[in-house]
Amino acid sequence: MYFRQVHLDFHTSEKIEEIGSRFQKEAFQRALKAGHVESVTLFSKCHHGWSYHPTEANEMHPHLSFDLFGEQIRAAQEIGVNVVGYLSAGLDEKFAVRHPECLARRRDESILRTADFTTAGYHLLCMNSPYLGILADQVREMCQGYPVSGVFLDIVKPTKCYCRNCVALMEAEGLDPENEAHVALMAEKTYAKYAKTMRAAVDSVDPSLTVFHNGGGTPRGRRDLMAMNSHIEIESLPTGGWGYDNLPLTARYVQPMDMDFLGMTGKFHLSWGEFGGYKHPNALIFETALAVANGGKCSVGDQLHPDGQMDEETYRIIGEAYRRIEEREPWLEGVRGVADIGLLSYSAWLASHPEEQAGDAERRLSDVGALRILLEGKYLFDVLDCESEFENYKLLILPDNVKIDGGMKRKLDRYVAAGGKLLASGRSGLLLDEYGQVGNFAYDLGVTHRGDMPMKPVYLSVEDKLEGIRPAGYVIYAQTQRAELTREGSALAALHEPYFARTAKHFCSHFHAPEKKEFAGVGVSEGKHGIYLASAMFREYAAVGSRISKQAVTAAIDRLLGENKTVTVELPAQGIVTLMEQGALERSVLHLLYAPRGSKGTEKLEIIEDAIPLYGVEVALKTRERAVARVYSAPEGENLAYTVDEKGVLRFSVPKVLLHAMVAIEWKKEEKLP
Repeated sequence: MYFRQVHLDFHTSEKIEEIGSRFQKEAFQRALKAGHVESVTLFSKCHHGWSYHPTEANEMHPHLSFDLFGEQIRAAQEIGVNVVGYLSAGLDEKFAVRHPECLARRRDESILRTADFTTAGYHLLCMNSPYLGILADQVREMCQGYPVSGVFLDIVKPTKCYCRNCVALMEAEGLDPENEAHVALMAEKTYAKYAKTMRAAVDSVDPSLTVFHNGGGTPRGRRDLMAMNSHIEIESLPTGGWGYDNLPLTARYVQPMDMDFLGMTGKFHLSWGEFGGYKHPNALIFETALAVANGGKCSVGDQLHPDGQMDEETYRIIGEAYRRIEEREPWLEGVRGVADIGLLSYSAWLASHPEEQAGDAERRLSDVGALRILLEGKYLFDVLDCESEFENYKLLILPDNVKIDGGMKRKLDRYVAAGGKLLASGRSGLLLDEYGQVGNFAYDLGVTHRGDMPMKPVYLSVEDKLEGIRPAGYVIYAQTQRAELTREGSALAALHEPYFARTAKHFCSHFHAPEKKEFAGVGVSEGKHGIYLASAMFREYAAVGSRISKQAVTAAIDRLLGENKTVTVELPAQGIVTLMEQGALERSVLHLLYAPRGSKGTEKLEIIEDAIPLYGVEVALKTRERAVARVYSAPEGENLAYTVDEKGVLRFSVPKVLLHAMVAIEWKKEEKLP
């Protein structure tokens, strides 16, 4: 895997002539050098279905007169740039038009992605059709004919399909096409067959080649799908629909698995397919820094003009970011993230519990709210699924609706027996029996569950037991649970209801009724095994960004972690901190990032433009009984003054953070503090 990659899109219509007519080897090389690029993904076949080289397994673009793919490869490898070969897998518009019988279809036989052939757009092909063998031939031909290091296959994921091929196959295997679960099972089987076929095609030429199947995201909780890849490429263009939450959320899930991954952003102002769009260089510096700060590598998406001429401005912008990455690579190699907290992803939990029904927003909001609170609180965390090991975390967070079945309970029993703590919210922490029935809390969180609160919103009445929160009655819009304190439990905050729900006969003022200042249940409780928040606070924070939801969660986290928080640092809310260990070098690397984001346009895109410096950022870091040899800024190598107190806390000040700062802490080998 390479730190500095470019994904060079080239989806080119047959209606455009003179393809590659302005391609020049020297200009192509000059652009890659200006961009500090060390690996590039080049197109063998695009979404339109055309190949960009002579082919027997497909057809070359009708307006291409030479082997563009081959010339690009030779130009790149001549200057030491690695090449990955791209083939559009799920989309091939030329084939789709000629063979509509091979298209994936819904139950009503409508086609996927684009509604018809009178609308601009591509149409998804079914891998249970003859197209699968044709695609395998194209992959095999590219690998045989060109010295690529790997294969990138695009627009592929398990997809429910009711085409005649899938229906016939389901019936042949004893599955019922009218049963939604059986259709979903066939989608999984079809995808597995596709991935196995592609791997076999590659292996027939060279088993050492990498293969990545891109479906637009890395689904948490689907390790089986991840294992079909040689590595993971996290497609995450912030202005292209992914936002700035997706990369850290996915990276913190993949990184603990010791699987190579890269964060893929783009040079575009908006997203893929945008010609003439350029994001601010500061945005690209921040986005590539965010990838490496989370233990990954980088890929930047670009799109080549049909005439084959590279855009100089694009590679100037990419070069600004990649020059910085190149300088920092000695401190980015062979890292492993440090985490105090394990966040058990709700979307990952749902992947292990397909019987649970949840809409797309519900799947996303709890994880996103938890991510934002943890990032803004400057906590070190990993994102976990039901297969993760819990023992290495001081605290596990179960956000909003993560219920506990028998298998998870056995793991959590070991975790809490060893002193691990839980933070649960909403319906999380409730025991789920073998019949799918929900019972009481599986662990001592200080309360007994009594069902849903009938009123929405409710008020969280805080007095003086949650540190950092001033006494008041705070409105909470998310669904809240009714909880009754146990004899051993402690109430940290109470719930109050409004006077009445807002109806045509009962309403007050513009929004909702005020707080009726009477006890209606426990809002925050503490028991032997952790703390419980009765409201779905993580969803609340993602949905409305209320300050109290973040304050309640961070107060609970700080109470449970106590003095065990590894890093404490003062950064603005949008600042990010990560800590990586380079074990082989006896070195820790602290990453500090800060870039203010503004909301622009009718789509309210998150845009980074300004690089605002922060000065004198104070850091406190637990040494874990290791003796400090040196603290310095990387890559500058400037020593930083530091102290270590009697509790083994290392303190130093970072002189300046401009988008991204790195501090290296070198430890004395095999030496312990007295």
